[in-house]
Amino acid sequence: MSDNATALSRLLLAERPSLIRLAQRIVGSAPAAEDVTQSLWLKVQRIADEPPILNKRAFLFRLASTLAIAPVRSESSRAGIQTKARAYLWAELERPSPEQAAIAQDELARVLRAAETLPEPTRGIFRLRRFKGLTQAEVAAHYGVSTTTIEKHMRRAMTALRKARDAA
Repeated sequence: MSDNATALSRLLLAERPSLIRLAQRIVGSAPAAEDVTQSLWLKVQRIADEPPILNKRAFLFRLASTLAIAPVRSESSRAGIQTKARAYLWAELERPSPEQAAIAQDELARVLRAAETLPEPTRGIFRLRRFKGLTQAEVAAHYGVSTTTIEKHMRRAMTALRKARDAA
């Protein structure tokens, strides 16, 4: 076990009640907060010594927050998708007017052209994330870069495609 992992493990044991309270405020229940704390323990065990962690307490609390927020975001996203799906499935079928269909086809053509003109590796990263369904970590491993780099490329791609869609 690395020195960072050892120090963080000790700190986690000392700060466990505070970490559980933090997680409970985010996730809303004591059992879920316990799950977050258990995940935190497992995550801390895998932390390497490089780079050195200077403020271990801040790092530990930030990691706890991140782990607690992830399922909340996921559930929120899932609920939104389910709501849209229900509305789509049970709504009356409305056919778009010929004008709306032409506008939509034009938007789609602009977005597809913009996707094809994205520079590499942005285009490849976008395809792996959106069309192949790979996670950021999987794409990062594929390209041998950090997940932050993947996020930057995805932001660039989404900005370019949004501009292409909105260009009239």
